[in-house]
Amino acid sequence: MWWKSLPDPQPGLVLLTMSLHTTAQSLVSLAAEPGHEGGHASLSPYLTGGGAFCILLLLLWITTRFNRDR
Repeated sequence: MWWKSLPDPQPGLVLLTMSLHTTAQSLVSLAAEPGHEGGHASLSPYLTGGGAFCILLLLLWITTRFNRDR
């Protein structure tokens, strides 16, 4: 079999593997740390979302103006 003919890794080389469970565990512990409650206090999510929506509508309008042949 082809995988048996592969050379062994170097003696000092450590291969790191993470499973889905350990990845999820580390992300949950990172999210649960105190002091990470969100962004800046004056940053409104409604204002940010509304601004992004307006920018996307503007880009859509610009795209349709340059594509008049369809």
